[in-house]
Amino acid sequence: MCNTYTKEKILIKGSLISNGTYYFYINICVMEEIVLELKDASIFQKESLVLSEVSLKIAKGEFVYLIGKTGSGKSSFMKTLYGDLPLQKGEGHVGEFNLKTLKESDIPFLRRKLGIVFQDFKLLPDRNINQNMFFVLKATGWTDKAKMDTQVSNVLEKVGMKTKGFKFPHELSGGEQQRIAIARALLNDPELIIADEPTGNLDPQTSVEVMKVLQEINKSGRTILMATHDYALILKFPSKTIKCDANKVFEVVQRAV
Repeated sequence: MCNTYTKEKILIKGSLISNGTYYFYINICVMEEIVLELKDASIFQKESLVLSEVSLKIAKGEFVYLIGKTGSGKSSFMKTLYGDLPLQKGEGHVGEFNLKTLKESDIPFLRRKLGIVFQDFKLLPDRNINQNMFFVLKATGWTDKAKMDTQVSNVLEKVGMKTKGFKFPHELSGGEQQRIAIARALLNDPELIIADEPTGNLDPQTSVEVMKVLQEINKSGRTILMATHDYALILKFPSKTIKCDANKVFEVVQRAV
């Protein structure tokens, strides 16, 4: 029986002494790598209970939507994952980090394992795109200029922005700025990308373009958790969906979002 494993069917080729070749299938269990796990977790804003008894697992390579009405707890859920809110009750792990016992001094190291994409981009307006990228790399311990140049070039190429390095944020469209924000999230090869309403300030066409970028990143093996209220995007790019509602978090099928 497969528990934290996925079951896969493998085709085996054999041979018979008198009747030639034959084939048969065997089932094997392949262990899933869990990137995010919460068990009976309760999430608070100060003294107010926001979400209770949250239990979920997200495996490496999954693309998961987080939906819910304004005030349902989506932002608090996200903030708990990157250490902005403490996990006061229950169990939680992001990669090798235990959210329940997370110390303030551990939070920068946790965030280096995450790529965080915000709705409002949070680019430094007085620096060009390359300088924005170098700022993050230096802040997370990079010192080798040649390696930094290569990494910046690589992530900008992944989002189709390789020629925009010397532009300032105000010279870019909203969609271009969001692509840059996604590139910034990739700088430290994160295990998990947390995208909080990344298309919330974009028009429908630009939202689709940004989603295609995220989809390609996911296909390369990255795990993505994306909060959104854009159900049209979910229908266009269907994937596993979890919902915050009535202080709970639960998985929903596409037609019920």
